[in-house]
Amino acid sequence: MSPTRRSFCLGCVALAGTALASGAHAQPLATVAAASDLKFALEELAARFEQDTGHKLRMVFGSSGNFHAQILQGAPFHLYLSADESYVFKLADAGKTVDRGRLYAVGRIGIIVPPGSPLKADGELKDLAAALQDGRLQKFAIANPEHAPYGMRAREALQHAGLWNAIQGKLVLGENISQTAQFATSGSTQGGIIALSLALAPAVSRLGHFQLIPEAWHQPLRQRMVLMKNAPPAAIAFHDHLSTPAALAVMQRYGFAMPRE
Repeated sequence: MSPTRRSFCLGCVALAGTALASGAHAQPLATVAAASDLKFALEELAARFEQDTGHKLRMVFGSSGNFHAQILQGAPFHLYLSADESYVFKLADAGKTVDRGRLYAVGRIGIIVPPGSPLKADGELKDLAAALQDGRLQKFAIANPEHAPYGMRAREALQHAGLWNAIQGKLVLGENISQTAQFATSGSTQGGIIALSLALAPAVSRLGHFQLIPEAWHQPLRQRMVLMKNAPPAAIAFHDHLSTPAALAVMQRYGFAMPRE
């Protein structure tokens, strides 16, 4: 074989090898739809997972109820982490999921007030009640209880405290609990009810004073995740990774209780 011919063939082999190697790494991107109370914990977990495995994830955070509606309409999500397990059960009943999912955490809520607020961070909401009476309270943030589980639990806590009817005219509703935290700490409201997992994140904790609301004041925030039927390997691997001791330790650091089925 002539040198020219041999050089050409070797070039073909090199190109073919490059194409095969490229194809081996071009795995489908996994899209994860996650309740926004998970933002800081899940971003930390996803970054480490990608670094360790080479898989790529697309993280989308929002309200569990909105994601539920979007999945029913065919949104291309592969792994769904809901802040309310009832949404997972509804998707399973609709035939969208591989099974009925796994309970991965139990969340908590509390009141947060920014520096300079006339309110106190009082977990039993006694100062909030007094502020409604004396005029100190003008605006108060919660997530929209129509589709955000943390908003539903905030409403239940306010109802338990006997404040729901009086406070409704003062409420500023966040589309999800992350937006609610922004409203509650930015000074545009006097405070709000947010997720413990967000309050523990350094980016939020420095913006206000936080106190837990008694968990007996509302239904438990049983958070469940589930794979969609079209989930690629990366989504399945991340789903499994979230059950590992290392991942559970991160979740606990952000204030999530580890559930028992």
